Amino acid sequence: MRFNSKARLDRSQIQNRRGSSGGRSGFPVGGGGGMKVGGGIGGVVVLIIIVLLNGGLLDGSVDGGAGSTGDSDLSQCTTGRDANNDPDCARLAVVNSIQSYWSEALPQQSNKQYRQADTVIFSGDVGTGCGAATSDVGPFYCPPDEQVYLDTTFFSDMLEGQLGGRGGDFAEAYVLAHEYGHHIQNLLGIMGQVRTQQGPASDAVRLELQADCLAGMWSKYATEATDVDGRVIIEELTERDIKEALDAARAVGDDRIQKRTSGRVNPDAWTHGSAEQRMRWFMIGRNRGSLAACDTFTAGQL
Repeated sequence: MRFNSKARLDRSQIQNRRGSSGGRSGFPVGGGGGMKVGGGIGGVVVLIIIVLLNGGLLDGSVDGGAGSTGDSDLSQCTTGRDANNDPDCARLAVVNSIQSYWSEALPQQSNKQYRQADTVIFSGDVGTGCGAATSDVGPFYCPPDEQVYLDTTFFSDMLEGQLGGRGGDFAEAYVLAHEYGHHIQNLLGIMGQVRTQQGPASDAVRLELQADCLAGMWSKYATEATDVDGRVIIEELTERDIKEALDAARAVGDDRIQKRTSGRVNPDAWTHGSAEQRMRWFMIGRNRGSLAACDTFTAGQL
């Protein structure tokens, strides 16, 4: 992935809260087979939906919440040139690209206008509109405050470490695009369709596979998304980039996580879908590039 060195970055789309929270407290989100990694990418969304349907918010005792700021405002990130040399600037450029794409694609393909969703980069603990969370849950999207939350140590410690993914710049881009897929689902009212929480054909699995498909949609048009001046943000995506995204999708498949953590696979406990399904739905979105193609809730076969 190469960024356009002349593209202008919009720092307002990322909040850096690293180093701003209090002491750690437990926030376990369990999955099948003994998994405690937030259920995989985006897994906290399912928990949030359960809690919201019950009329409450997540409970936690973490100090330091929404509105706090970290020790950096990403002031070093002004252009695509910075994104080519600084991982934080690269994440900012990816967020800018994703939101630029959806600001046009969503109203074109639905009757909804796009609303910007910030990405909050944190370390350790964070306060959210859904309650307190720790980095243990992995990247997640919070519907009440419409923000994506990311502890960047997830990529080295969990995705590449415990889950055995190969990582890479576009693996990170896939994760961010998946979480913004949840934002699109929230804007479209799709999250209200979730009733069943576990199982190979559950609503929870359909929600996550659809977010993978929406991530694939962005990847199809990523080199066309522009900054405020009309300059493309991402100049080039290669086959290697797409392979990195697919490897990340494979790494967070329910069956693969269960096999690595417990030695057996239990589809009845799935909340996100298998490795094969996650890769396939990403490619459906990438190949077909439409919301209609990503309708996992009416799909007969996942």
